[in-house]
Amino acid sequence: MAIPEVNRQQARGRPTASSTRPPVRARIRLRQLLRVTSVACGIQFGWALQLSLLTPYVQELGIPHQWASIIWLCGPLSGLLVQPLVGHMSDRCTSRLGRRRPFIVAGAVSIIVAVLIIGHSADIGWLFGDTEASRPRAIVAFVFGFWILDVANNVTQGPCRALLADLTGKDHRRTRVANAYFSLFMAVGNVLGYATGSYSGWFKVLPFTMTAACGVDCANLKSAFFLDVIFIAVTTYVSVLAAKEVPLGSVEMSTASHEERPEHSGGNAEEAFLWELFGTFRYFSGTIWIILFVTALNWIGWFPFLLFDTDWMGREIYGGQPNEGANYNSGVRMGAVGLMLNSVVLGITSVLMEKLCSKWGAGFIWGVSNIVMALCFLSMLILSYVTDHMDYIGHDLPPAGIVIAALLIFSILGFPLAVTYSVPYALISTRIESLGLGQGLSMGVLNLAIVIPQVVVSMGSGPWDELFGGGNSPAFAVAGVASLTSGLIAILAIPRSSPQKIRALP
Repeated sequence: MAIPEVNRQQARGRPTASSTRPPVRARIRLRQLLRVTSVACGIQFGWALQLSLLTPYVQELGIPHQWASIIWLCGPLSGLLVQPLVGHMSDRCTSRLGRRRPFIVAGAVSIIVAVLIIGHSADIGWLFGDTEASRPRAIVAFVFGFWILDVANNVTQGPCRALLADLTGKDHRRTRVANAYFSLFMAVGNVLGYATGSYSGWFKVLPFTMTAACGVDCANLKSAFFLDVIFIAVTTYVSVLAAKEVPLGSVEMSTASHEERPEHSGGNAEEAFLWELFGTFRYFSGTIWIILFVTALNWIGWFPFLLFDTDWMGREIYGGQPNEGANYNSGVRMGAVGLMLNSVVLGITSVLMEKLCSKWGAGFIWGVSNIVMALCFLSMLILSYVTDHMDYIGHDLPPAGIVIAALLIFSILGFPLAVTYSVPYALISTRIESLGLGQGLSMGVLNLAIVIPQVVVSMGSGPWDELFGGGNSPAFAVAGVASLTSGLIAILAIPRSSPQKIRALP
């Protein structure tokens, strides 16, 4: 006698689709979807400050350049476990507030606590005995806050993406639109965050941020994080208010859904989580494995840039060193301007994303964007070589042409970044439906392909750069090769399904 598909999935220890999805609901309006995705603006505002200011700041605290990347190791390490586990828990959360919103709110509150610790790390160190010459306690406070921040970001982002998949259901066109909206708000948050990071006069606007332990640069950082607290609070409130989730245990669910839902509580939850996370890998289609592989190569390309973008501008374009003159700080601020321009391009691309993917295919657009990425990293290497042989290094500001070229590279990189922030999530969401895997856990699976390369880059890029002279060029060379490889694989191996076929996927 044939076993029904639902029973076969339960026998394998896999959740059924009905056990991980909310009840059928009316099609969500685009206006409401726009409000739900606004939380990405607050999250990315903080990320922009983190990416533009914190690598230079850790070096100002006294951490050598070759070890700066190790500080960032918590993000990928927490992402290996935290985001899949939170996704799994949110798939089964029976809170009356819904499945995703409790985790989004908890993550937002944790982000607020973390940025306040980071902003006051110098004051905390001073309080416990630091001096101007030695700040080990400030470093400890900074690292503690920074690791909380990375864990909080992982707690927040997975449920945010899963919430979009929940609200759009099997309407795959709307899923792509939702991810494009999310990418658009990330761009807006980036623009505002990088603009905030590039402004050097916040200590005048908020003079109370300057203390005996916290000078001008530190006060600017602290002030920027105070603004981040406001942003994350407002956007989280707007988003969770707009997302009208139906609780998983609601009486609106069909009786069949209750009967089919496996029990995962108490001590069995962790076992079920590990089984679902690793046991379902064998059910992935070849296309899903290709998407995960391209994502991994893609992030080997992106992570060195995200780690060292403003540091590259301060060192290799402006010829400065942390704590040695004004050139480095000028370069860091100009790098933040470049990242702001990058985010403008990111936002424009996000608006056009649905049309581009409908016309050319998501895999093709992803591949082309990765090749553009590789060309940009090659241009950065060429620009570093040119500036290294110019006579202004160490005593003067760079020529206008060099700065414009660097800003142009930063701007162009906004196109592939927009694709990275939207296309992989939409591809995974539309292809993982038939596995009966909850969207929270599926976003966690994709996150594994993002964070494992980040662990490798975090551990290797600093010592690798130091081996070749202490600059950022070696890491960017590896990034360029990885980006080019991922682009070719995406173009050649990911099927270019038509919009109609994509919507018809199970």
